Amino acid sequence: MELRINKECDVPVRDQVVEQVVYLILTAQVKPGQPMPSVRELGRKLQIHHNTVSEAYQELVRRKWLEGRRGTRLTVRPAAETGEPLNTDDLDDFINATLALARRLGFSDQALRERVRERLLAEPPDHILIVEQAPGLRQLLVEEIRSATRRRVESCSLDDLRNDHGVCIGALGVATPYALEDVNACLPKTRQAVSVTFASAKEHLDRIRRLKEPSMITVVSISQTFLRTAQAVLAPALGARHSLALFRLPLESLEVLRGADLVFCDSSAIRAVKHPRRIHYQLLALESLDSLKGTMESYENR
Repeated sequence: MELRINKECDVPVRDQVVEQVVYLILTAQVKPGQPMPSVRELGRKLQIHHNTVSEAYQELVRRKWLEGRRGTRLTVRPAAETGEPLNTDDLDDFINATLALARRLGFSDQALRERVRERLLAEPPDHILIVEQAPGLRQLLVEEIRSATRRRVESCSLDDLRNDHGVCIGALGVATPYALEDVNACLPKTRQAVSVTFASAKEHLDRIRRLKEPSMITVVSISQTFLRTAQAVLAPALGARHSLALFRLPLESLEVLRGADLVFCDSSAIRAVKHPRRIHYQLLALESLDSLKGTMESYENR
């Protein structure tokens, strides 16, 4: 149990102990049923008189934050039995209570802001943040990573991250190799972004090369960047024999695909396009997605 006492501020030491214990209970850093340190143990740790600790404990018992039986240590009471309301559904009320408590203990709003920010940045990530400048490509990355990892996935542009580093709080950053250096410059040194790599197109190139007759090859995507890349990657297999058509979602009509012999669809288009010869064109390498999933699991298991 982490308590910090300032003997030089105007708030009595006893009140500091009381209010900080309440704060630890409210923020679930001290759990219901958890035993409190003995009076003398806490007194030694905080370098204050044990009578001061005893008075603080008595106040916490009176306010029904703590309970105890004869011959046993005081323990934290269940939230439903405390003498003061604990409204965990209203975040604004919780923030207001925290601000009031910090001010009573002599902490400035700026000090509270910086400490909370430091603590949140140090916490293990609870979601994935994709940083990508191109909107369509960003949406596609969200689609594939959410499907592969089964985690909450958010996204922002590099400009958004540069303007507000707070968007990375609680997040494991993800970026493509060409953006990794710029993204990491905006992130804490203790948690740099994970790089994801693109899948090889060899299978798709081989499929085109096996075509015996001149064919119409079509690529459908939500991302203009994806379409440009696919055009360049597939070009060596097209040669002069095959034609290539690029379509960006949403399509005006599926009729535009009627004459296609092969339809390559990104991970969003594969659900929207109904065609007998549609092929899923996965953007990210499976090994890269597995590595990202493993990284999140390693944080969760710490």
